[in-house]
Amino acid sequence: MAGEITHVEIPSDDWERAQSFYAELFGWKIQQVPGMPDYAMFQSGPGEFGGAIGKRGVSAPDRLRIYVEVESLEPAVAKVKELGGSVAVEITDVPGQGRYAAVVDTEGNEIGLWEALTA
Repeated sequence: MAGEITHVEIPSDDWERAQSFYAELFGWKIQQVPGMPDYAMFQSGPGEFGGAIGKRGVSAPDRLRIYVEVESLEPAVAKVKELGGSVAVEITDVPGQGRYAAVVDTEGNEIGLWEALTA
C-alpha cells in the first residue's frame, strides 16, 4: 500500500554486536540474507514490520533509513525533486522483489522509497 512504512535499515559498526543487542532487547529473530554479506533481516513479530541490520556504509546506509512504499518510483522521485528534495541513491533493482531509491527531504533526512514487484 502506497505511503506505508515497509522496511527499516539499521546501520552498525560492529555487525555481530548490533544483532545481539536487538535480538536480546526485543527478542527479534535475526537471519543472515543468503548472498548478502553483512546484512541480516529481522521481523518485529509474526506478520509485523521488519527490516535489516547491515554494516554502516557497506551493506547499509551511514544513518538509519526507513523505506516507504510508493506505487511507482519515477513519479515519486520526480515529486521529491519538485518539492525541493534530492536523490541520494538512484532507482535500483532488487531482483525478484522490487526496486528502491533513496531521497533526501528538505530537512536533510534520507528516506528510502520502495516499489514492490506487481503479481
